[in-house]
Amino acid sequence: MTQLLEKALQKIGALPEDEQNAIASQILETLEDEQVWRQKLSRNPAKLRQLAEEALEEHRRGETRPLDETL
Repeated sequence: MTQLLEKALQKIGALPEDEQNAIASQILETLEDEQVWRQKLSRNPAKLRQLAEEALEEHRRGETRPLDETL
């Protein structure tokens, strides 16, 4: 386990149980989402390449905005 993860877990361990459970649920959901994306993208790497090329072309045409402007 990394030092950063140990530090995070120590801080989480100091929180009330309901907050610990909420954070644990978020972590597990994120890990599951990442696994689903990895599986989807590994089945069709050409699709990811195509989406990346489309995104770059949109950016070159000035059709994108910084994320902080959209939030």
